[in-house]
Amino acid sequence: MKKEFAVPPVIFPSGGNPSTTGNINQRRVPTAPFQPNRPASSAIPFMSFDIGSATTASYGGSLNNTASSGVGGSASFDDEEPLLDELGIHPDQIWKKTKSILNPFRVNPTVHKDSDLSGPIVLYLAFGLFQLLAGKLQFGVILGWIVVSSIFLYVVFNMLAGRNGNLDLHTCTSVVGYCMLPLVILAALSLFLPQGGAVRFAVSAVFVLWATRVSTNLMVSLADGGEEHRGLIAYACFLIYTLFSLLVIF
Repeated sequence: MKKEFAVPPVIFPSGGNPSTTGNINQRRVPTAPFQPNRPASSAIPFMSFDIGSATTASYGGSLNNTASSGVGGSASFDDEEPLLDELGIHPDQIWKKTKSILNPFRVNPTVHKDSDLSGPIVLYLAFGLFQLLAGKLQFGVILGWIVVSSIFLYVVFNMLAGRNGNLDLHTCTSVVGYCMLPLVILAALSLFLPQGGAVRFAVSAVFVLWATRVSTNLMVSLADGGEEHRGLIAYACFLIYTLFSLLVIF
């Protein structure tokens, strides 16, 4: 049984078949891209869409700024002080103060008026290093004893001097540290001395007396009110450096 479908008729435009040749041959005329109007005078380059001039200006300005900063930087570096001077470390003064300790009979107190802690720190490290070579790790002990000894001598001196005492803690720590030089030499010599012998005790006594004499002379010379109490100040210094010598002996 067949079923019939109703198909609507196809109606072409006038002329029969649709014409496509006209559309194929027809070309669009290219149009110019949109270009905004440029102002006559623009202080900002990107507002006028002048990319080439803006790039050139930016690169030229950066090069000029770099060159000028390079010249100024080199001039400023030439005018700056050395790094050690800015940190307060003066190797020539440290060497003069160290040499003044070498002669216990002629101590020059004038070089110690400008106190510092750079030289004492070097001597503390040297003392701890020689102790380390002897098999004794005592860096913390040395540092703690130095702090306690400086405070002890500072309190004793100012109590003896009374109102006339003008010794400050910084100067006291500097003097105690620089007078550690005989003990540093003792620690170096102890590496070659026999353990527990009478020679070791005798050599240690000589270096303790050396450090005591130098420290006492510097304390009395640098601060007022200590001349009449020289014996008591010497006794306090003797106790301090005897304590450090015990680290070397035992």
